[in-house]
Amino acid sequence: MTVANAASGGGGRRYALLLALNDSEYARKVYGGYGNVFVDALGVGGDRWDCFRVIDGEFPAAEELGRYDGFVVSGSPHDAYGDERWVLRLCSLLRTLHAMNKRLLGICFGHQVLCRALGGRVGKSRSGWDIGVKKVTILPHQFEGLELFGDLDELPTTASVIEVHQDEVWEVPPRGRVLAYSDKTRVEMFAVGDHVLGVQGHPEYTKDILYNLIDRLIRSHVITRNIGEEARQTAEAGEPDRRFWTGLCKGFLRGPATTAIVPAASSARASCAGAGAD
Repeated sequence: MTVANAASGGGGRRYALLLALNDSEYARKVYGGYGNVFVDALGVGGDRWDCFRVIDGEFPAAEELGRYDGFVVSGSPHDAYGDERWVLRLCSLLRTLHAMNKRLLGICFGHQVLCRALGGRVGKSRSGWDIGVKKVTILPHQFEGLELFGDLDELPTTASVIEVHQDEVWEVPPRGRVLAYSDKTRVEMFAVGDHVLGVQGHPEYTKDILYNLIDRLIRSHVITRNIGEEARQTAEAGEPDRRFWTGLCKGFLRGPATTAIVPAASSARASCAGAGAD
């Protein structure tokens, strides 16, 4: 376990980042690891972030779970519906945290594995890879009655986000709500109660991370050059609404006391060297 402190100051909340992937060379060189990418995007000054590489079997101790205000599950090149030992152990942990009413935020793979753990269905996308800067349709009426983010004065009808996935949520868990969708993905965001949120896109990604990932996926023959070029074109044509998505995630992690979904940019910096980005 490595510790990331999101700058000095007030707040003092504690979060666990459950990393389900290993660092790429680019992430280590430019950001010092994927833990830094996440905490830069979602951290608020004064909060503490502990990073656990669950992909390597590193999990928070059972007696420590109650000390955290929230848990974030990262993306991963692995399948959320797979039966690797660490994936099954992660599902068990998420069910425990759900029973404890802990705030759970899942991003990409994290979104999918949260769904699986809580009784939903996930699998390979029927429409193939979804990569690039894509427009997501928000369903404001689905937010009614939820206390996920505090006071939501206004939600956009659409918001662009960086997407990199070939798996998806097929069916949300019992009592789950679909909060957003896109042309290629029926469930872009879902909630269960007031403490579980899944987001299919990558609020934490910057466009340089996307470009590097596209290049690596092409070189490793995971995607075709045509798919990669189409993804690049979407990124060149428009910017992700990163401030909206990171603000949404920050508001969720901080809970109902939050009064805005787009808080001021944080000066957070992680020290989770060796713990993550793809």
